[in-house]
Amino acid sequence: MIAQASTFARTQPIASAAAVIAVVGIAALCGAWFFQYVIGLPPCPLCLEQRVAYYVSIPLAAMILLGVSVGAKHKVLVLALFAIGAAMLWNAGLGVYHSGVEWHFWQGPQDCSGTGSSLTAGGSLLDQMQTTRVVRCDEAAWRFLGLSLAGYNVLISLALAVVAISAAVAALKRMPREEPVT
Repeated sequence: MIAQASTFARTQPIASAAAVIAVVGIAALCGAWFFQYVIGLPPCPLCLEQRVAYYVSIPLAAMILLGVSVGAKHKVLVLALFAIGAAMLWNAGLGVYHSGVEWHFWQGPQDCSGTGSSLTAGGSLLDQMQTTRVVRCDEAAWRFLGLSLAGYNVLISLALAVVAISAAVAALKRMPREEPVT
């Protein structure tokens, strides 16, 4: 079984990478939704922003698989893999930033780690205080082995970036060279 998977990954790097990205990306989002809806840990604004790369990469990986099945041009598929790699690298950087905010290495965005909005906008101050709920970005809601969910997102995003970029490079190496026009 492992030998077959390894052979498939070598002979079909684009399809195998797209499948891995789709499956791992869906698992990561399901994990985030599990923590949000089952365990009851509401996400902060930075947590929600880190999901955007998955919302882009999963459908793009599915379109790559569709493109492989219908014989799309390899250049387009390789470009899509590079786009996924770039999105995941950006997401890893956002996760590092979020982890640094949680560890208080640097200041986070004002809307989730600052003093909050002004409560003097009119109306009852008590009503405003009771209805305002800020999920703080600078407090890790959950940690396992010293890493928060933002830290695990860094690891997952980096792994998916490596999968996408290495498959794109492998596919580029396998593409036939075009002869220059003389």
